[in-house]
Amino acid sequence: MEHPFIHNLSDKSLEELQDTMSDLMKKLSFAYQMQNSPMIHQINMVLESYRAEHRKKMDELIKKQLGKTVIKVEKEGEVGRKD
Repeated sequence: MEHPFIHNLSDKSLEELQDTMSDLMKKLSFAYQMQNSPMIHQINMVLESYRAEHRKKMDELIKKQLGKTVIKVEKEGEVGRKD
């Protein structure tokens, strides 16, 4: 479940998303140590919002990279040969 107050993270770069997620993980660890259930729940929702945007950006990046990588394999001696 994503956090209801976080609407648009598309302006964040992958590095910014990763830095924020790292910071949130530290805060989540602290919340678990303090056994603060409401805080744990809120941080988990925020983390899910950031993870979803991170996944979306990574999928776009991978799709873009796959589009650039085209391998053409031809059997030697077969190119332009008509029998």
